[in-house]
Amino acid sequence: MNLARLARLGYAALTRDPHPPPCVLGAEDALSSLRSALPAGFLLGTATASHQIEGGLDNDWTDWERGAFSGGAPHIKDRTVSGAACDSWNRIDEDITLLRQLGANAYRFSVEWSRLEPTEGAWNEEAADRYLAWALALRAAGIEPMVTLHHFTLPRWVATQGGWMNERTIDLLAAFSRRVAKKLGSAVDLWCTINEPNVLATLSYVKGIFPPGLSDQRIAVRVMARMLKAHARMTEAIRETDTTDADGDGHATRVGIAHHVRIFQPATRSPLDRLIAGFTDQFFNEAIASASFTGRIELGIPGIIDIDEAVPGLLGSYDYMGINYYGRDHVRADLRDPSLSKQYVPADRPVSDLGWDIYPEGLYQVLKRYGSLGLPVYVTENGIADKDGNVRPSFLRSHFEALVRAAREGIDVRGYFHWSLLDNFEWAEGYEPRFGLFRVDFDSSDKRRTPTPAVETFQDIARGLGLRPDAL
Repeated sequence: MNLARLARLGYAALTRDPHPPPCVLGAEDALSSLRSALPAGFLLGTATASHQIEGGLDNDWTDWERGAFSGGAPHIKDRTVSGAACDSWNRIDEDITLLRQLGANAYRFSVEWSRLEPTEGAWNEEAADRYLAWALALRAAGIEPMVTLHHFTLPRWVATQGGWMNERTIDLLAAFSRRVAKKLGSAVDLWCTINEPNVLATLSYVKGIFPPGLSDQRIAVRVMARMLKAHARMTEAIRETDTTDADGDGHATRVGIAHHVRIFQPATRSPLDRLIAGFTDQFFNEAIASASFTGRIELGIPGIIDIDEAVPGLLGSYDYMGINYYGRDHVRADLRDPSLSKQYVPADRPVSDLGWDIYPEGLYQVLKRYGSLGLPVYVTENGIADKDGNVRPSFLRSHFEALVRAAREGIDVRGYFHWSLLDNFEWAEGYEPRFGLFRVDFDSSDKRRTPTPAVETFQDIARGLGLRPDAL
């Protein structure tokens, strides 16, 4: 990292308030007045991903799930494999019924590259027809589809060529995006190119708990840069191919990225804790958010690798900013760690079943920060692992109130997608974490879906927006 950039980042880290004022959510943010706070056409929905719900897949993750680390621990903590998952590939009609019961008017789902192109150049037209039918069925039900093109998984044939370590993956994903946009464009206007490139780069190439299971900071930075280049190419392909305005709003496409943003709170006011928290924020949060505004990839780890590169097509490649928000980490500097820090949640904090900090104020802070960049913002994911389902209602309400407060202060928030519609396969954690508004009995032959207490909370929000949930 060059000295000028290092100095800029260091100054920003040291001058940032390590203890920002909390967002105080009061009665003025009551859900009963939603329609006056949020724009007409606000999208209230849920989000899912193909590998986590469809079932019957064959990709780099299905291989990974059957493996173990060198010490013998399984790749998947609860020793499960994705398998049939929620069987949503065969039960989409049931899932649309659930969305109608929620009162949702939007649904974010991903298309599975390995299903559509199981071997290089071999296109599965039957699968493409089914995804188109999904989008059309959603529209017929009054539900706006948002389609994600890449949500963590790769076809096996792409992975064996090196996956994200191979520059050719950019070309392959651009070609895939063009084909999907041509097929689904008549029914889809909202596109998400890549889900959480920062998470994928970190968990696959630094922590090594996602495939291919590496721990190399240089590779992680290069992979993250490659995903931003792919996003630029994918955006170009979608805009050129999808010329149909499916919802009649004057825009044939709106393209963005689902960016996982975390609050990195310095553990103390010490200059080193604040500096490392600032570097972490720059790498994990800021580099992806700023890329569309600068047209440059500015990524680096001090003393290890520095990328500062203009990328054709990157400038202006976000029509909206997608924010995935789950909570906050406290950051204590530890230069021996690959991430240069130890990240933790203080013992006195409320946490999810996965130990994640429940911090609704952070969603308000994130929306204010990135909404001020001038683009529309969608909360493309927000949810909680809550096996008993008793915490989720207050989690949903408090986070939605944080969104409403940001909107009332001038942030152009266009939608909220709760993670998730269903309990599902939660990657390295397996099936133990429960994120669904609807609980899934994975042992039953029909993958029975039953409502959790948060369904009623979601319906209340929907009614506040003037939507009409169907009876359960």
